[in-house]
This record gives sequence, C-alpha cells and structure tokens, in this order.
Amino acid sequence: MWNLNFQPPTVIDASIWSSLPQQFRIAKENEWALVNKPGQLIDSFLEGPVFDAIGNLYVADIPYGRIFKISPNKDWELIIQYDGMPNGLAIDVSGVIWIADYKQGLLRFDPRSKSLEVILRGPNKNQDSFLGLNDLIFDKKGNLFFTDQGQTGLHDPTGKVFCLEPSGQLHQILNNVPSPNGLVFDQSGRFLFVSATRSNNVWRMPIFADFSTGKVGAFQTFFGASGPDGLALDGKDNLYVAHASLGGVFKLNMRGELLAYIKTPIGHTVTNLCFTPDLKSLMITESSSGTLLKVSIPE
Repeated sequence: MWNLNFQPPTVIDASIWSSLPQQFRIAKENEWALVNKPGQLIDSFLEGPVFDAIGNLYVADIPYGRIFKISPNKDWELIIQYDGMPNGLAIDVSGVIWIADYKQGLLRFDPRSKSLEVILRGPNKNQDSFLGLNDLIFDKKGNLFFTDQGQTGLHDPTGKVFCLEPSGQLHQILNNVPSPNGLVFDQSGRFLFVSATRSNNVWRMPIFADFSTGKVGAFQTFFGASGPDGLALDGKDNLYVAHASLGGVFKLNMRGELLAYIKTPIGHTVTNLCFTPDLKSLMITESSSGTLLKVSIPE
C-alpha cells in the first residue's frame, strides 16, 4: 500500500548537475572498497553533501579520504585529503565542517585554516574506538547527533546513535540499530528520524530533555539489497529518503505515506541528499558514478 488514497506515487526524474572531474578519479584497490565493495575497483564514492552560507557545496569521497568544494559555477576543488574515510558532513554556525569518519572518528575541519582536528576517537574515557561513524546533524540548540554504524546489520544489531553537547558531554541514545545511517529532525525538533539501513526501514523516536528516548518505531519500511541512507526534511515535515539500492529518493508525508519517487538518470546507488540554499531543490549524491543530481522539490 503506497498511501491511504491508494494512488501510486508521482515519479520525478532528477537531472545530472555535475560529476567528479576525470583528474580526480582514482581506480585502484583501497581499504574501504575491500570491505564494502569487494572485487570492485572504484574511482570514488561521494557522500555527505552540505552547503555553506555562501552557496558552495561540499562532498566527501569515502575511499580516498577526500573532501571537495564545488562552487555554484560547478568548479571542483580538493580542499583536503587525509588518512581517513569521511562520510557524513555538517557545517556549524561558525562555518567549520564536522566529519563523521568511519576510520578516524568524529573530526572537525576548518576550511579557512585547513586545520583538521580529532574530536572523538571513541565513546568513553578509555578511548575504545567507534564501530565506524556514518552521518551527523546539528539540532536547533547546537547539539550534534551522529550514527555509529560499522559493519552492523540484522546479524549484529549493535549500531549506535550518539549526541554530543556543546559542553563536550556525550550521550548514547540507542545501541541496537542494524546499521544506523542518515538522520534528521522533524520541524518541531522533538522527533529524530534515523535510517536503519540493514533492516531496510526508517526509525522515528522522541528525544527527551536528558537525551534519552522511548517508544522507537519503524516509520516506513522498504525493500531491496541495501536500504535507506541519507535523510532530509522540508518545511512541511515531508521526509526525503535516499535509498542506496533502489535508485532514487522517496518522499513521505508526516504519516509515512509515499507521495513521490525521485528517480536517478544514472547508476542506482543513491546515498545522500540535502536542500539547496533557496530550499527549492534537492542535491543528491549518486555514488556509483560519482555524480551530483539536482531536482526541484515536488509539491
């Protein structure tokens, strides 16, 4: 059942906005691909799109530890390459980029000074390592929520969701997610949505004042070889879900009904998305081809 009107969703075609230039493409064995794409030589795997205050778009390239800046004119610039696996990106009010890095932990990068700083390598005083961080988002109060995915799944549902307060206090919210991935708050700031990639659904949970939760539920369930990845939410509380194996983005209303499907014109590994600064379009990463897609927000 698609929705309570028993009508099929609107199908919308995204268009190619820009692709990783050929001079930045590297096809060779690497540590990330051996685990996540065994047997494949991949030249990139783009993730974590985010815009800064003046309209530049930043994306991470996980296997090669790179972060790119793309200008509004579609000029690509490699702003840092380091020994890591950057996945999710988020920009704070000062313009500093926070990185959920699978290999290194929680990092902070200042694009002006080019300084890279490790904030957290693990969740406790003993500095036990994270499983492998995936994505992150700031709430309206400046608290940073992030997912610790590693290689968890239905066989090992021990993925975690954390919150780091501006004071430095770290809270564990969940420890039983089969592959926690993208995350986003509703407009009220009370409910957090988290992609549980390997159970192929999106979880919805209240976040209480003490950073605990309760009555976590499956907001929508999908199908396919992988599952939901990046999330975004518009001003009407419509949720946009990038699905990593179904070749597109699903638009859901606040009741979880499927309203529209945004289809990629290339590849099938749609991993993440964000709104353009004018809030009129979505920018989407199609990771298998190293391509950025763009689509106007469907009504």
